[in-house]
Amino acid sequence: QVQLVESGGGLVQAGGSLRLSCAAVGYSFLIEDMGWFRQAPGKEREFVAALSGSRDMTFYADSAKGRFTISRVYGQNLMHLQMNSLKPEDTAVYYCAASRFLSSDSAHDIGSYDKWGQGTQVTVSA
Repeated sequence: QVQLVESGGGLVQAGGSLRLSCAAVGYSFLIEDMGWFRQAPGKEREFVAALSGSRDMTFYADSAKGRFTISRVYGQNLMHLQMNSLKPEDTAVYYCAASRFLSSDSAHDIGSYDKWGQGTQVTVSA
């Protein structure tokens, strides 16, 4: 059974850092395009960052630029999201997602992703 498994969430003070990980388990092929979304209480799920391994491209939401870095382990279905200078407004459940194809036009769109993880909670205290 294929699944995406997130880890690395937790409680951190404002200004601190966390690294989230997403492992794609059970796949017989390398997933090239993956991304991160987040959902805060009472809000819609929103795009955070994504990468296209085959195109060697990364995509970021404005809120993540300069603070978050998305990366993957070469040759493995393992992706990370390094989050620095965290703010209370970053508090949310963070979801990993896989896509068949991402571009600059589609990376931000939830509909571009066809597999989702269960999410990991990130809480940033003031």
